[in-house]
Amino acid sequence: MNELSRRFQLPLPLDEEEDEPASRPRLRQSGSIGVLDIGSTKIACIIGRIESDGTPRVLGFAWQRARGVRGGAIAELHEAERAIRACVGQAETEADVRLRSITVNLSCGQPESHVVPVQLDMGGRAVTEADVRRVLLAGRTRAASEGRDIIHALPLGWSVDNAEGVADPRGLFCETLSARVHVVDALRPALRNVGSCLLQCDLEVSEMVSAPMASGLAVLVEDERQLGATVIDMGGGSTGMAVFADGQLLDTAQLPIGGSHITHDIARGLSTPTPHAERLKTMYGSAYSSPDDDREMLPVPLMGEDEHQIAKVPRSMVINIIRPRLEETFQLVRDRLDAAGLTNMQGNRIVLTGGASQLPGVSDLAGKILGRQARIGRVAAPRGLPDSASGPAFATAVGMLAWASGAGRTLHDIDLEAEQPGGLARRIVKFLRDRL
Repeated sequence: MNELSRRFQLPLPLDEEEDEPASRPRLRQSGSIGVLDIGSTKIACIIGRIESDGTPRVLGFAWQRARGVRGGAIAELHEAERAIRACVGQAETEADVRLRSITVNLSCGQPESHVVPVQLDMGGRAVTEADVRRVLLAGRTRAASEGRDIIHALPLGWSVDNAEGVADPRGLFCETLSARVHVVDALRPALRNVGSCLLQCDLEVSEMVSAPMASGLAVLVEDERQLGATVIDMGGGSTGMAVFADGQLLDTAQLPIGGSHITHDIARGLSTPTPHAERLKTMYGSAYSSPDDDREMLPVPLMGEDEHQIAKVPRSMVINIIRPRLEETFQLVRDRLDAAGLTNMQGNRIVLTGGASQLPGVSDLAGKILGRQARIGRVAAPRGLPDSASGPAFATAVGMLAWASGAGRTLHDIDLEAEQPGGLARRIVKFLRDRL
């Protein structure tokens, strides 16, 4: 453990739950990959390694109920640290490895997409790797915004003179090298909160990955990524969306609405405790009602009443609370897609993922409001992943592991993040070292 990590190692309180170890186990070190999905309702960690054929194999998996996280952002540092430490520690024990750094999802800090056109005068010479880096650095510089950090700078396509659609321009002679650089950024304080929390868990951020982009890597088939599809990741505290076409990420956004809002609507509408509202949503929730729902009566304990005071409400009442929130979610997605101006690139496919997408009838409702074919995404589970983690709720974590193994990247032999001054993770660590 380096000096910085030791400096931020905090003991857990004595009244910690039994399934949360007081410190992460000191196991053998390894070159294994660790990814961490920090969500509002759950935290998931996958540890894997890259096999000789380039595909990942899962060595360890764990998840914990989230604490201290609101809308994907760290809201209570100590509570979030306890949950993350417990989750990563369980995955390390199963994998028999000790992580020093980890790849983390980006779902906080109001992430935004920008596409920046860049043109470089080549003077008739051959394009080099340094020229590729110059183009990406220029895209970063032009997209830089006060108070925001850049997470991704992804080339959407290269052009050499009048030849468009070039996959790799290196070695080609041209007068002008052009590219469209897709930049994803987020608010700096939210990112620093994530870095600070992980440092207290003896971990450093090796990379941050857009959550909806990662979900797309887990649930989209190759034809959908090429011909055009939109992924809607319906999480607990927020809904992410990502537009893919030509095998690349064209746009991404995070909407401040998710499954927990449905739960709170039920709790308020029926005056029932939040845990029971979540149970009603999970067991009886749907996007559409049927004639039988008026006759099916559900037990609902009332807030502040004796525990034996149980009211009875028809299932249709629960569904009538759920549906407006789902409609609002998809209407916000539709507005965001229209504002992005990618109508011709979005394709005719909507793929839903995330825990809230598992409510019956959600795909039909999404298809109706968005005017496209919609389906529930099936996670392309890597080898070694338990069946319990292959559902839509774990798409982001699985996609992050795929990204760490090279999926979704262009120009694999170049570190396209190297031109970012100091690197995001290193700048977060430096900031914390200087101030804490």
